[in-house]
Amino acid sequence: MPFAIWSILIAGLLPLVALLPGKMSKSFDNSDPRNPEYWSEPFRRRAQSAHYNSLEAFPFFAVAVFVALGQGGDPEWINSLCGLFLSMRVLYIACFWLNRASLRSLTWTVGFACTIAIFTTPVWT
Repeated sequence: MPFAIWSILIAGLLPLVALLPGKMSKSFDNSDPRNPEYWSEPFRRRAQSAHYNSLEAFPFFAVAVFVALGQGGDPEWINSLCGLFLSMRVLYIACFWLNRASLRSLTWTVGFACTIAIFTTPVWT
């Protein structure tokens, strides 16, 4: 199975990774996991925002991979772009956690460009 397909699984797990540090507290109440008061602390709010953004990025990325592979895009390019996308998403999450807004915006932009490039790979390869 190509790396591009595995990258969909990895990208699908990233929202959980993004949220995990925000839940690692003795004050986290699993019987009320969406309590807005709990998520109001700045780091937790950033972890939750990274989670939401990862959920938002996932469908477009997954569809782009399926379109690119299904329409005959170059698998080597697709795999490389998927690797770059995943790298940018991991950095994006870290930037959210560390409150690095400018670098976060840059990694988001590169990741989004990767998704568009993956989708259009059949046209230019």
